[in-house]
Amino acid sequence: MSELIALSAVLGVVGLIFWLVSNSDDDNGGGGLMEPALVPVRVRRY
Repeated sequence: MSELIALSAVLGVVGLIFWLVSNSDDDNGGGGLMEPALVPVRVRRY
């Protein structure tokens, strides 16, 4: 029974690491936060 729990924990950690690495939007693909997109905002001046 403990082998099943250990296998589940290892597979969960490997899956979590893969998910965090694959969801990255960095140029180098090294994980971390996604880079913000800078969008110009028009300002009306009266």
